[in-house]
Amino acid sequence: MAVLSPEDIEQFLDQGYVRLRGCFTRAAAEEHTRLIWDRLGYVADDPSTWELPSVHMPPHQRIDVRTFAPKAWLAACELVGGAERVSTEKPYTWTDGFIVNLWQDADRPWRPPSNESPGWHVDGNFFRHFLDSPEQGLLTIALWSDVDHQGGATYIATDSAGPVARFLAAHPGGLLPGPDPDDDTPVIPYADLGRQCTDFVEATGEVGDVYLVHPFVLHAKSQNVLRRPRLITNPPLTLAEPMRFDRPDPADHSPVERVVLRALGVDSYAFTPTRPRAHIVSEMSKNHERMRAEERRRLARTSPPA
Repeated sequence: MAVLSPEDIEQFLDQGYVRLRGCFTRAAAEEHTRLIWDRLGYVADDPSTWELPSVHMPPHQRIDVRTFAPKAWLAACELVGGAERVSTEKPYTWTDGFIVNLWQDADRPWRPPSNESPGWHVDGNFFRHFLDSPEQGLLTIALWSDVDHQGGATYIATDSAGPVARFLAAHPGGLLPGPDPDDDTPVIPYADLGRQCTDFVEATGEVGDVYLVHPFVLHAKSQNVLRRPRLITNPPLTLAEPMRFDRPDPADHSPVERVVLRALGVDSYAFTPTRPRAHIVSEMSKNHERMRAEERRRLARTSPPA
């Protein structure tokens, strides 16, 4: 059953994202997020306890998207070319690794997104990036709270997939998501790529909305001048195999692959990495181990005895 309309697919091809409304209920979101404040050690209705402006929380639990948000699952499969192209070794699951924006830059005047906004990036701090990388076949932005204008919505640079794709194609040896003193692979120049962009949106919406975003689309954290807690997750979808841009039947190219072909201005493109794929243990991953232990200690103190 198709979830996405032809107009949705065309928007994805043109702007690198599609928004799905009402993928899960408010009640389901409340159940999934009920331990957030205990985990943070903050008081929900007392902003004076909100020590950090934003927190990227570690995951503890995973949920099956197929049953929890079937609309999002089906749409994601359409965008990557079918369920058979989704990894079974690393299934598409969502976690409780919430990205909480409480008051990011709330003390500064509101600035709309622009090509000079700080923090443009593509996700995937755990692998060496190639044009065909399977590790991040699709980015998800799931809204676990209402997200309003000026309330910490993720910025999306809707014309960024082209510059990113062309840069990756020009570097078949791969690129790193950040500096590594032990690896001479060049680093993705996010700021330079962001300056090539001119069209931006805020990923606003209601609880249960989901944005499915091309893996090469630049996005960034934004200000939360409203000081209303904004809760999202951004789990990756891992592909079973690397993307392919020279399929014998062009109709077999997924929308994700078609975005790349459009960016390169070709109908077919043979790509072969010239260096091995590599897993990276990111600083965030290391920090999450520490944070996870701290959260478990907090939960043990707040949970009633059995």
